[in-house]
Amino acid sequence: MSNNAMVSRVENDRVLVLERVFDAPRDLVFQMFKEAEHLKRWWGPKGWEVPACAIDFRPDGVWHYCMKCVDRNQGQFYGMESWGKGIYKEIVEPEKIVYNDYFSDAEGNINESLPATLTTLEFIDLGGKTKLINRSEYVSAEALKTVMDMGMMQGITETWDRLDELLESLK
Repeated sequence: MSNNAMVSRVENDRVLVLERVFDAPRDLVFQMFKEAEHLKRWWGPKGWEVPACAIDFRPDGVWHYCMKCVDRNQGQFYGMESWGKGIYKEIVEPEKIVYNDYFSDAEGNINESLPATLTTLEFIDLGGKTKLINRSEYVSAEALKTVMDMGMMQGITETWDRLDELLESLK
């Protein structure tokens, strides 16, 4: 596993910016976000699987998925399902993906009681390596705090570690 730590910062009290360099070409890193069969292999924190993942990868297309905790050591989370829904706004291959990210149910109905996110992923070519910049914009500082309190930083760190492991295995 490469030793590229994720860097995070908050801008304007409501935008979480995450950056990490992956030791893989930009086209390959971009592909990991584009196809369900790839996302199923790395999306979600350690101990979680993606039993359901459907992607219509185009502007106004929908990404609908389920993460399920399969690690008995995670106690109260074991067996829990977390559904998400993304609606793509802009796609520039292999440079950028912009989508609205929502908590949802199995039918794809958006859970209005949990914060939505405008997510922008930028893939920067570093000559064989790729810098991934993830900007997650929330409606308010309170909405950002809500997801941070849910353990989002640990979840994203573990998710990107899993992506890094997959990229290493594909090289």
